[in-house]
Amino acid sequence: MSGRKDPAPAMTLDPVTAAPRRMLPPSRERWAPSAGQIARRRVAVRIAKWLFPLAGVALLAGIAIWPEIDRMEDRARVSFRRVVTAAPDAVRVIEPRYQGLDEQNRPYTVTADIAAQTDTPDLVDLARPRADILLTDGSWVLLESQAGRFDKARNRLDLTGEVTLWQDGGNMLVTDAAEIDLNEGAASGDRPVAAQGPFGTLVSEGFRLTERGQVVVFTGRARAMLEGGQ
Repeated sequence: MSGRKDPAPAMTLDPVTAAPRRMLPPSRERWAPSAGQIARRRVAVRIAKWLFPLAGVALLAGIAIWPEIDRMEDRARVSFRRVVTAAPDAVRVIEPRYQGLDEQNRPYTVTADIAAQTDTPDLVDLARPRADILLTDGSWVLLESQAGRFDKARNRLDLTGEVTLWQDGGNMLVTDAAEIDLNEGAASGDRPVAAQGPFGTLVSEGFRLTERGQVVVFTGRARAMLEGGQ
């Protein structure tokens, strides 16, 4: 132990009894900040003096321009909705009907559930298209499918998806895709074909229809089951 002694308690007079009263020494010594801590506090205070006014100005500016930003967003949403709803209506036609004459002035008709204009003016995409071709003798050929594309300039119809050809006389031909030349009244396809009619049934790898449906040639390997004495 060192020879240090605690300081003697201070003496004061009691204001009531005028008797001396002993004061206890403080339990802890007073803490004094260092010079470095004082310097850091001064820097923090100076930064705060700049930051707080700038933050206040930014907050006021945000409050002032927020309504204008909100109005700009509303206008952008309205413009976007107009483009989305108006553009398809402008290029779609419900239940279109195209009529024309072939090179021998025989009529044909192309109809569909919906026609959608493509980027090329003469090309139209069709949903559930149907083509009626009238033959010279008054009979007809009907073609229909799930989808198709009509080239109005070339009078050409490309059919895809469950293509069915009905021929006057009870003949039916089913395939996956076919190309129809409306000017010549011809059709062709290179997908597997199944045909049936009064003659029987037949399957092949493709077909060619010429002379406006009067002649049908089955291409590739073919197998037929004929009815009766045919």
